[in-house]
Amino acid sequence: MKKILCATDYSENAEVALKYAYAISKKLQAKLVVTHVFDYPTILGTIIEEESFPLLEKDTLKQQQTKLETYCMAHLGTDLKENHVEISVLDDKSVLHGLISKIDEIHAFMVVVGMKGATISRELIMGSVTKQLIDKANSLVVAVPSCANYKAIETIVYATDFETDKDIEVIQKLTGLANAFDATIKVVHISTEKGYSDATQMGWFETKLKEKVKYDKISFKVIVSETVFESLKDYLDNVEADMVVMLERKEKGIFKKIFHQDLVKKMEIYGKIPLVSFNEENFGMFDFINLK
Repeated sequence: MKKILCATDYSENAEVALKYAYAISKKLQAKLVVTHVFDYPTILGTIIEEESFPLLEKDTLKQQQTKLETYCMAHLGTDLKENHVEISVLDDKSVLHGLISKIDEIHAFMVVVGMKGATISRELIMGSVTKQLIDKANSLVVAVPSCANYKAIETIVYATDFETDKDIEVIQKLTGLANAFDATIKVVHISTEKGYSDATQMGWFETKLKEKVKYDKISFKVIVSETVFESLKDYLDNVEADMVVMLERKEKGIFKKIFHQDLVKKMEIYGKIPLVSFNEENFGMFDFINLK
């Protein structure tokens, strides 16, 4: 059974992400694993004799497990097992390490996090942890803004910079998700230069993609604008996008004239639509193309 991991810190933002992850897991018939990473010494907040650690650690783990179970039942219903929801608490000094370990352990193809977290000292969620998850996790990362209200996914926007082979592989994988929702994938490129080159390239890209991707509900558009972020934001609003997808590149931006990191940061600030990030180094390591 395919698995989705949802990380929570019990904040309001994390609550939205939990409900979003649950709705997607039901649609995809995947198991949802909800996890909370805590730091045992930090929770204790006091210096304890070393010989007392094992018993106290066991009690703390049990308390955290009960807290997470109660939290999930309050938001998802009382019969977690029947709804394919599993809970898991992890004692780790690093939230990132804990989440990466859990992703690898359960072979999660997707990890869902809130765009911001309440526990700044623990670096939770959408700050550096989410950015590092995108860099290191062998899964796609879905960052859900606190204002997002889940509804059936009808429109997925993929922003391309014509990295042909990689973009085609990402879109091919996206068709599995899109097919489950009968959603349209809108491929958009924003050019900062007037002329026919980008339009011609989009036509060539469309032809190459259709040779390898057999999914009818894909459209293509080139927008000419000097303000890439603002134009992308307006486009997302105009098409009523339910999800925006970006390929995280190590060295170059999603658009040639700007750094991808800057765009991602701006998208985080925009914070209205779930942001899905693929890492170019990791996305070939997992497969969720057959989500029917």
